[in-house]
Amino acid sequence: MAQTNVAKAKKTASASSGKTQWVYRFGAGKAEGRADMRNLLGGKGANLAEMSSLGLPVPPGFTITTEVCTYYYTNGQSYPAGLEQDVEAALATVEETVGARFGDDANPLLVSVRSGARVSMPGMMDTVLNLGLNDSTVEGLARHSGDARFAYDSYRRFIQMFGNVVLGVDHHHFEEILELEKEERGLSLDTELTPEALQKVIAAYKAKVQAETGKPFPQDPKAQLWAAIGAVFGSWQTQRAITYRRLHSIPEDWGTAVNVQAMVFGNMGEDCATGVAFTRNPSNGENAFYGEYLVNAQGEDVVAGIRTPQHLTVAGKKANRSSLPAMEEVMPKLFAELDQVRHKLEAHYRDMQDIEFTVQRGKLYMLQTRSGKRTAAAALKIAVDMVKEGVIDRDEAIRRIDPASLDQLLHPMLDPKAPRKVIARGLPASPGAAGGHAVFTADEAEDRASKGEKVILVRTETSPEDIHGMHAAVGILTTRGGMTSHAAVVARGMGRPCVSGAGDLRIDAHARTMKVRDVLVRDGDLITIDGGTGEVMLGEVPTIQPELSGDFATLMGWADALRKLKVRTNAETPLDARTARRFGAEGIGLCRTEHMFFDGNRIVAMREMILADDEAGRRKALARILPMQRADFVELFQIMKGLPVTIRLLDPPLHEFLPHTDAEMAEVAAAAGIELDTVRHRAAMMKEANPMLGHRGCRLGITFPEIYEMQARAIFEAAAQVKKESGETAEPEIMIPLVALPKELEVLKEMVDRVAAEVAKASGVATTYSVGTMIELPRAALLAGEIAKAAEFFSFGTNDLTQTTYGLSRDDAARFLQAYERKGLLPQDPFVTLDPQGVGELVRIASERGRKTRPNLKLGICGEHGGDPASIRFCAEVGLDYVSCSPYRVPIARLAAAQAALSGATTRDV
Repeated sequence: MAQTNVAKAKKTASASSGKTQWVYRFGAGKAEGRADMRNLLGGKGANLAEMSSLGLPVPPGFTITTEVCTYYYTNGQSYPAGLEQDVEAALATVEETVGARFGDDANPLLVSVRSGARVSMPGMMDTVLNLGLNDSTVEGLARHSGDARFAYDSYRRFIQMFGNVVLGVDHHHFEEILELEKEERGLSLDTELTPEALQKVIAAYKAKVQAETGKPFPQDPKAQLWAAIGAVFGSWQTQRAITYRRLHSIPEDWGTAVNVQAMVFGNMGEDCATGVAFTRNPSNGENAFYGEYLVNAQGEDVVAGIRTPQHLTVAGKKANRSSLPAMEEVMPKLFAELDQVRHKLEAHYRDMQDIEFTVQRGKLYMLQTRSGKRTAAAALKIAVDMVKEGVIDRDEAIRRIDPASLDQLLHPMLDPKAPRKVIARGLPASPGAAGGHAVFTADEAEDRASKGEKVILVRTETSPEDIHGMHAAVGILTTRGGMTSHAAVVARGMGRPCVSGAGDLRIDAHARTMKVRDVLVRDGDLITIDGGTGEVMLGEVPTIQPELSGDFATLMGWADALRKLKVRTNAETPLDARTARRFGAEGIGLCRTEHMFFDGNRIVAMREMILADDEAGRRKALARILPMQRADFVELFQIMKGLPVTIRLLDPPLHEFLPHTDAEMAEVAAAAGIELDTVRHRAAMMKEANPMLGHRGCRLGITFPEIYEMQARAIFEAAAQVKKESGETAEPEIMIPLVALPKELEVLKEMVDRVAAEVAKASGVATTYSVGTMIELPRAALLAGEIAKAAEFFSFGTNDLTQTTYGLSRDDAARFLQAYERKGLLPQDPFVTLDPQGVGELVRIASERGRKTRPNLKLGICGEHGGDPASIRFCAEVGLDYVSCSPYRVPIARLAAAQAALSGATTRDV
């Protein structure tokens, strides 16, 4: 737990019990909490309170605050003084409101115990329903309700859920008992079991609990309640919750609240139902009521895929070619009431809502509302539509889009002209398309993905324990579950394509196969899924680039009008440069010239140059490379059409270009006219113990100036050629890498200026250019004031600056950085999000000292952090002029820069 919250918890705990409010009540049209108290009450608790205050039909209950969770973990998993009394008092209020008593044999009150973190973590935390049942109260519930089947069905559900969540008995034990009972009686649905059959199941459940735990199933309702509360707090630290928090950057010290609420029952008969709905379509953003329900069921039946859910609306039923009746048809009056609640909640929260409801004997109850998870396409449409509808303004629309989610829209989709063999259809649960190797376990998905393979995770249904495999996979396919199943919700949140409920598929998890009719898919076979259509295809289908128009273009236009930071791209190939321009890049912030040397004849000539005995030999080889390098720059300048292009002169140590195999060495020896043994000897001599800190960067330019001269000449000749041929003015920015000494830059800038003058004289074209450096060493950051005397721009190479500041190798640190994150030593991977205190402080120092010397010094960032939203905000705060990132992250950076401007982060106008 973070120190700030630990201190807060201790301060709260030290206060007198009369002043500390650990429990907040809601229901019966009033509440002690509000929607803006989500940090204290969690998202679920705050919204239950808000719905109660709005007069919606919310079953009464109470919320145990997140501060109790903090206390629980910082005080040896114990509770603060006074909590037990507060819970008893709140429970008494619920009893009075409902007219039933907790643990009463005649008219028992049953409650649900649910988690509720600040932000939604679907399926990650634990829930217990029907709590309060035992061998006596179940008989009272049967008599009071007049429905013995309902009572015993509720009891068997409670034993199964409590046994799994609280007592740790694997759920498959209970499923086997239930399935065996149905098979013996020739039944297919749980709802067909008689009271006598359910009593038999209950007896078997209790025997299994005794066998697995060595103790009888607990009969004391109060003991059940406190055990469930402890289980919910305990679920905050389960591996699946830890993984989810890491993937979604949720701080560990936030903790979870616990919500205890009177049960309402959707499983009391045909006039009862339960469902999950969205006020708009979470897949495409259409302004249409969207969701699923089940008659005579409880909530877990809908999301777990135990039964095939039905659509809320007739339109949804038709769109998905379902033959099952919609709620709009079966319960028209209740549907109309629910539709009114839909509009009321969306108007109040001014955002698309994800709602849960139950119908008990013809009465509607609202169990939850929260801002619904949605795909990136849906988020854009909803935001743009709500601006058009006058619900929110443009600034709010920009704030609502997670920049990282745009990644969902930028990658290829299935080529509609490509042949495909569709073997099955399911529900289009999360849009996008992906092809990969079929795998049948989450562990295998993670293992194979770590080796660079694209995998599709194939499951009967997913569970929270699969979270690591779902994250590793490029797509998810399930045979059970609907549009609001665990797989669908989590996949949408992760931006993974998902097809759920593909019921024609038969999965044999033991054999790791999937069969449909005469088609057998084995572990590792290639398949493709389309989460937009629900199609499952054999083999890998080709893809095409998406069209970035419509709502995407509209919102990006709004973002561009707001942001101050420019956004460039890291690119050295024509393909990357064109892709980046299509995504809105405003120039190239990093062209890594070494990447241009590895193709065809270039690598042979490069190796000849390295192996040459003297400068004359090196210049001879470089003369062969010059026209190739010039042609590269001509094409980049033409694509960028006058936009700035920052070109980094050769950076890596020369041994990286040398051959490794005998065949390669023989080829170089023949081309250079030297002995093979000489090549072997030179390669061995040039190998460095620590090349990251060795003979590289500007050190190459100092010791072998002819290399940098050739590159500078290629740049200026390319600019002159473009000017002559098309009239387009190129704007090269020549970057000298790895400067540690101000004199290094001075010497190499003199060389660049000399070559520029020579080319201008020979070609008759004077090119406007600038010379600067990459700040990637702490010494350079500290001496930025001196370096700025020669540098016209700084580009912060935060990849290497992070390495040299931390003393970490980004290639090797991944092995242990996750352990550091889990132990709370690092809030996040410093190679993903810029470390503001260490690396960021060096960026700040260099910016301030550099601009003190040269006020108009241009500042940019070109490491991987240039595409990270949190790092971009830091760049704006420091006052950088631009960020540069990979082509596919350009839109992410554009939106993040706009959000930084809205947050008040400053950057100077350029």
